[in-house]
Amino acid sequence: MSRALFLSIGITDFLFMTYRLVAGLALFGILNLPPDLMYGDYTNPRVVAWNWSFFPLDLIFSIFGYLAISASRQGDPVWRPYALISLGLTMTAGGMAVVYWAILGEFDPAWFIPNFILLVWPLFFIGNLISESRKHATEAVGQT
Repeated sequence: MSRALFLSIGITDFLFMTYRLVAGLALFGILNLPPDLMYGDYTNPRVVAWNWSFFPLDLIFSIFGYLAISASRQGDPVWRPYALISLGLTMTAGGMAVVYWAILGEFDPAWFIPNFILLVWPLFFIGNLISESRKHATEAVGQT
């Protein structure tokens, strides 16, 4: 795994788990967040539910991201499909949020830009990972 991919996955997954921890603490009233840091209509129960509907997706892409990093460190080639799953789900989460905010016509840079970045940054790695996976699979077939 390249250092750039390692850092991109690691930082993204760390930030997402941190975001979910902070959001959970705020949801249960343990932490009080300033309203100016929140997304539009953040007290509306439907918007809160929409935000939390991403939790399983965020959790799964982070788990696969951490699995990819761990497998890569151990030299296990399974890191490539794990990374592809993580990147695809990262793009999905970012894309869904971008579309949601775009439909509402709300382009608050604090929320729109990070989600747009989640949609775009995996594109810099996916093509190369697919090529590497094909090459590795071809080499593995040739060895049997």
